[in-house]
Amino acid sequence: MKRLMLGNEAVARGLFECGCRVASAYPGTPSTEIMEYLSGYPEVYAEWAPNEKVAMETAIGASIAGARAFCAMKHVGLNVAADPLFTSSYTGVGGGLIIAVADDQGLHSSQNEQDSRHYAVAAKLPMLEPADSAECSAFVEAAYAISEQFDTPVLLRLSTRVSHSQSVVEEKERMEIPLKDYKKDPAKYVMMPGNARVRHHLVEERTALLSAFAEESGLNSVEWNSKKIGIITAGIAYQYAREALGDKASYLKLGMVNPLPAKKILAFAAEVEELYVIEELDGIIEGFCKQLGVSCRGKDIFGYEGEYSQRRIREALLCEALPVTEFDGPVPVRPPAMCPGCPHRGLFYIMKKLNLTVSGDIGCYTLGSTPPLSAMDTTICMGASVSALHGFNKARGWENRSVAVIGDSTFMHSGITGLINIVYNQGFSTVIVLDNSITGMTGHQDNPSTGRTLSGAKVPQISIDDLCRASGVSRVRVVDPNDLKGLEAALREELAAKEPSVLICRRPCILLPEVKHEAPFFVSTGTCRTCKAIMLIGCPAIQMTKDSAVIDATLCTGCGLCAKLCAFGAIKSSGEASK
Repeated sequence: MKRLMLGNEAVARGLFECGCRVASAYPGTPSTEIMEYLSGYPEVYAEWAPNEKVAMETAIGASIAGARAFCAMKHVGLNVAADPLFTSSYTGVGGGLIIAVADDQGLHSSQNEQDSRHYAVAAKLPMLEPADSAECSAFVEAAYAISEQFDTPVLLRLSTRVSHSQSVVEEKERMEIPLKDYKKDPAKYVMMPGNARVRHHLVEERTALLSAFAEESGLNSVEWNSKKIGIITAGIAYQYAREALGDKASYLKLGMVNPLPAKKILAFAAEVEELYVIEELDGIIEGFCKQLGVSCRGKDIFGYEGEYSQRRIREALLCEALPVTEFDGPVPVRPPAMCPGCPHRGLFYIMKKLNLTVSGDIGCYTLGSTPPLSAMDTTICMGASVSALHGFNKARGWENRSVAVIGDSTFMHSGITGLINIVYNQGFSTVIVLDNSITGMTGHQDNPSTGRTLSGAKVPQISIDDLCRASGVSRVRVVDPNDLKGLEAALREELAAKEPSVLICRRPCILLPEVKHEAPFFVSTGTCRTCKAIMLIGCPAIQMTKDSAVIDATLCTGCGLCAKLCAFGAIKSSGEASK
């Protein structure tokens, strides 16, 4: 049976078909859907882990136990998991082990634009890069075969466009791969220096064997057309180049991007008049070609930033412009904004009102940095809000005006250790946990504080309150972020205390299906003074006309935050008006 599948769905299908038994991940766009689709196959144990490091260690443990295992993350998640990644290169595997990492060229939902191929090179691990959904599924099978043949974890590099585009995939039956026998082998798996030295030697031998494999593997293939232009490319860049240039170029399509096939590259280069390397982000393939003495161009034409396109490639190499559809008039600006009724909005309004320095984190609440709220000073990486605030306050001393904000899922991911550091090193920072009862930014995945697993099973709910107290914080309090007066009073009190404190702003995400929306609010005709006070909260449901503020009833969720800001009583609930 053939079906259209997202690249991420195809990866999940491939894992199911290839007998994967254990999979663990932390949600991160553009990799999230792999686990969501995989959870639909009861034959595979699939879980959300608290962070990527834990996910990778779980998968490594399952592999050592003899199972085919898998973990997934986005590119910045691989930074979190780098420690076990490098050591797993030395230990090798028991059952096959695949580590999927999805890069985000163009920064659609990320804080940087790094190239994960560097990790494959640095850790001396094979990396495969599919170019469409069919290859996403097929490369899973190839990756498990390589993993078990060469005793190595295998990296599967995805991208936003491959993960989130659809193409045809042929479904197959599941292979039942028996669990391998487990035998104690400390020389292989206990990485103390004496054992690691021996394993390093084996890694170098393995790399030589994988380089030879890359020369013969069908994962790397040549498409001969016109030999006037030769293109070396991989992944989504191959699709762009093929659509842009068609039969006017020949292609060396690399499915295995580490190690690279030196002999195949030299042979291809010798057959074409002009050689171009087309790869998004860093010039890893191009640099390898030039080390071989191959004359080629690439980064000098296309640069190191963002996504490529068919248009960009065609215009650069063929000097042919593609037709453009132009529209008259300016295109409306649609900046990202928190949803109507978002429970984070009230907190950011109060923090801006108090002119606080806000150490921010990764999540929906990062939008608190944008106008009109403009109430976040920094965003670095998952969990950095807490640790960075500690450093900021240690550098400047107690100033009674700085806080950290971090979501419930992010707190579980990597905020706890930062909080412990504040307590242990006698800090005095105020940490605000925005508990909206879900992992919001990546599309409503559960986490240890929600009391549900990826499969929907109900489990003990990890208490953020108790975790903070157990970490040594004596000042822990819970507030409703929609209670502006209570929130402001609590925040002032905690800032005035020269000791660690945690303020938990608890209200569920307005998009959760179990959250009841209240009757929408409206602006009473003739009462509005056009003072624009309610525009300060940046709610998408509110507009300003010449004569009055206007609330879009189709967007309003009835949170009532705007009514609390109106000094003239012009904003009322339609529910009250109908009584």
